[in-house]
Amino acid sequence: MSLFAIAIPVQPDQADRFQRFLDDLNGARKEGFRASRVAMGVRERTFLQHSPMGDLVVVTLEGDDPAGAFASFGQGSDPFTAWFKAEVAAVHGVDLSAPPAYPLPELVVDTGAL
Repeated sequence: MSLFAIAIPVQPDQADRFQRFLDDLNGARKEGFRASRVAMGVRERTFLQHSPMGDLVVVTLEGDDPAGAFASFGQGSDPFTAWFKAEVAAVHGVDLSAPPAYPLPELVVDTGAL
């Protein structure tokens, strides 16, 4: 089992839309969200970090190949994925269909198993 994490800023003028996105993911679209992640072979956990520099979303994916799942997700075209990618583009300014404009996160410290 591997872990992948990424932090993505919430655009300052998109806080309300981000909250609606979260409400949908935890409500009406929860089963679609879960099914999407099962199909990708990952468990997703998302954290909201408020900071003086703005809000960040910290997303973790856990599975056999979470970085690969993250990279390939943007190529999906089913209705849930299309909606999710549109929301991410609006809220975070990130196009999940395109290669990232910056390197993916790098693991720099790991204390090992408990």
